[in-house]
Amino acid sequence: MTLPISILDLAHIGEDGIAASLRSSVELAQKAEGWGYKRIWFAEHHNMPSIASSATSVLIAHVAAHTSTIRLGAGGIMLPNHSPLQIAEQFGTLETLHPGRIDLGLGRAPGSDQATMRALRRDPSAADTFPQDVQELQGYFAGASLIPGINAYPGKDTNVPLYILGSSLFGARLAAALGLPYSFASHFAPQALEDAVRIYRREFKPSAALAEPYVIAGVNAIVADSQESADELLLRARRRMVGALVGRGQTFSDAESDLLLESPAGQQVQNMFRYAAVGTPSVVRSYLDEFAIKADADELIVASQITDPAARIRSFELLAGAMELGGSQE
Repeated sequence: MTLPISILDLAHIGEDGIAASLRSSVELAQKAEGWGYKRIWFAEHHNMPSIASSATSVLIAHVAAHTSTIRLGAGGIMLPNHSPLQIAEQFGTLETLHPGRIDLGLGRAPGSDQATMRALRRDPSAADTFPQDVQELQGYFAGASLIPGINAYPGKDTNVPLYILGSSLFGARLAAALGLPYSFASHFAPQALEDAVRIYRREFKPSAALAEPYVIAGVNAIVADSQESADELLLRARRRMVGALVGRGQTFSDAESDLLLESPAGQQVQNMFRYAAVGTPSVVRSYLDEFAIKADADELIVASQITDPAARIRSFELLAGAMELGGSQE
């Protein structure tokens, strides 16, 4: 049986700017809905000139208004950046407007650097109360607030499904203890994937939200009509990422980017692509089938590092056909 396949839309800002990026996210969601993808998630990032999903709930609302059935959500909201009440109100509003279509993935990382954390007015110790904040949020959605006299309007009794996101063993243990589904960020932090999933499944405690453990594993995918085209798209993605993360956003020639990729810091960028399905549809299908077994996953969520809108949409179209998602490919 084919696993459900979902999309992590990184809302890449390409050469045509932010408005074009947001239009591309809408177009991808509309097509993905017909192609049979299960859900699309957007992630909260701040002060990143290459990503347009910083106002995550606003983007979800916009995409939801231009689609009909596909699930949409946050993968994720960095909860220490916010009060649980505010997030309950935002996602309670989304669920009220688009019932049965909204997910809320939660992470405890800042989604930014230290200077941006200060600009967000974030308390550096906020991550320490992440487990309690998740439970507070659960209470708002369930209509059983942990704070007497405080409720989320909208939000109360909406029961928005929560997912714990993580790239370490901490998130695995928390998701298991709370009986929530767990999504591992192996598309950029592959090191602890197998250990985290093993711990989550072993320690999982059934809850009102979930009777059995449920694992979503992140993986990169670049699909093209030829292996050469896919390899070229991967090389471009690596060059762009090493410039953004190692070169602090400076502009480099291809030769300079390749030298950066060979440096120790560049090797860390290369390692972020450890789990990447790159090639023609048949090659990618074979890779993802094997990856799903390795990750012991119930669902895969696919990230694309392609910034060209047409190539990115074509990649997801080919992937849907390869994975036999059951939708209609044009």
